[in-house]
Amino acid sequence: MIPTTLGAVADITGGRLHGCGPDEAAQVLVDGPVVTDSREAGPGSLYVARVGESADGHDFVPDAARAGAVAALTTREVDGLPCVVVEDEQAGFVALARHLVDSRPDLTVIGITGSSGKTSTKDLLGSVLAADGETIAPVGSYNSEVGVPLTVCRITPTTRHLVVEMGARGIGHVDYLTRIAPPRIGIVLNVGHAHVGEFGSVEAIAEAKGELPAALPADGVAVLNADDPLVVAMAARTSAQVVLVGESAAAHVRATDITLDEAGAPSFTVTAPFGTAQVRLGLVGRHHVGNALAVIAAAHAAGMGLEQIVPALADARPLSRWRMEVTRREDGVVVVNDAYNANPDSMSAALRSLATMGAGGRRWAVLGAMLELGDASAELHAAVGREAAELGVDEVLVVGESAAAIADGARDNAREDGPRVRVVPDADAAEAVLVAELAAPDVVLFKSSRDAGLRWLGDRIVQREAHA
Repeated sequence: MIPTTLGAVADITGGRLHGCGPDEAAQVLVDGPVVTDSREAGPGSLYVARVGESADGHDFVPDAARAGAVAALTTREVDGLPCVVVEDEQAGFVALARHLVDSRPDLTVIGITGSSGKTSTKDLLGSVLAADGETIAPVGSYNSEVGVPLTVCRITPTTRHLVVEMGARGIGHVDYLTRIAPPRIGIVLNVGHAHVGEFGSVEAIAEAKGELPAALPADGVAVLNADDPLVVAMAARTSAQVVLVGESAAAHVRATDITLDEAGAPSFTVTAPFGTAQVRLGLVGRHHVGNALAVIAAAHAAGMGLEQIVPALADARPLSRWRMEVTRREDGVVVVNDAYNANPDSMSAALRSLATMGAGGRRWAVLGAMLELGDASAELHAAVGREAAELGVDEVLVVGESAAAIADGARDNAREDGPRVRVVPDADAAEAVLVAELAAPDVVLFKSSRDAGLRWLGDRIVQREAHA
């Protein structure tokens, strides 16, 4: 964090001091991480005592103090640490984050939104921008009203680029996040079915995602997916320069000659107004081509040239866990753990990646439920099963009755040489099947929403040896 006195924190947030007077507060320096989890506190930390559904952060102020925190942001007086007491800890937290951004007018802020691919893209962009200077990007999927200020508060006096992932579960959410960290560059990756049960329609999702380009300044840059009509239409909502990226002939930054190696890593030719280059990615999956194009356009808008961007793309590797995480076991089985979360679009991308991987072995798709799909849930799950069959997956192992429609779709569309389709009740039952039957050179994909727990199953299978 940019070093800030506790007295300044009180002024910024409109809070009052408890546990120290103004003179002492002027000497207390917050220069460590700002945290909402007392276990993550360290020397110089400010602990934000949030009140959640199952825990009251005020109860953990002493733990934060023992870990090295120098102060807490609270909504009531708590002993054990000097406190800045505010009426609303979220509003105070946001005010602090916005002050830090405003104190660095030379900071380039880049926002990323989309129904899928946000986390992989921010990891890729963060890796590329780091070649140009100190870059802060979110940890994991810190893309909410809490994650964004946590990310912002990590900036230092020497940070050059700030990457902000912006998620949404309703209209106005992205707009709210842009007011915490106003972006000069905005990326919209796609509009899909993620959270359609909460939004009500794909059109409502597009409305929400379009809040990012709408928030850009006139001298900003909107990077929009030329291959998604709902995203292209967002050009009308921004006064910023629009840069279209994709495979479409209309794209300003375009990929052609796309190939995949045996491991599923893509290569392509990028053609843009600022040059042409051959790009090779160290990530698995054709869908990363679109992510990489968005990164190229955003990094160029941030001041980088292709001669810097291309090698940085080649060197980039997955940073966040359970996103197309590929591990080759010692016995030769390849495990693809992409089970951090799932929606119909990311399911499709994962299955298409699986279809390109391996040679000579079986391709397994271990699939769990996708959540928050509303009335369309059964049909969208069935469509996943049909696509798995069409792509030539050999084994479809569906975990949990809530995902059973995947099996129905796979069976309905199965060719004569189609997949073997099975439904098991839970992850333990799936593990028993996999331990007994996986053998080199099989490739096994795990994909589900978080609550299905398949990411943990994928981790366990990485550690297991094939059944003798």
